[in-house]
Amino acid sequence: MKHYTLLLCLALLGAFPAAQAATGDTPASATAVSEGAPVAATININSASAEQLQGLKGIGPKTARAIVDWREQQGPFKAVDQLLAIKGIGEKTLARFRDQVTL
Repeated sequence: MKHYTLLLCLALLGAFPAAQAATGDTPASATAVSEGAPVAATININSASAEQLQGLKGIGPKTARAIVDWREQQGPFKAVDQLLAIKGIGEKTLARFRDQVTL
């Protein structure tokens, strides 16, 4: 009983994720990301720098620069699928980060 009370106190303070799971109590500031899962930030492909684009899985410096160059020459992307026009981005690569990009 003492351990459960300690876990409950820690969970209420948000200091111990395992305690939150054990008690079912999740503070309002907690996120829905499971432990160990990478936190996916959304990147706007129409405004991101080459450095920011490299944060996408499968995008290195050369491909990131190609995205920026395409955008500068063609104008803003109107659809995420337009990334397929970039050399080095195929269906599989796009699938790796599709949920991490926005327009």
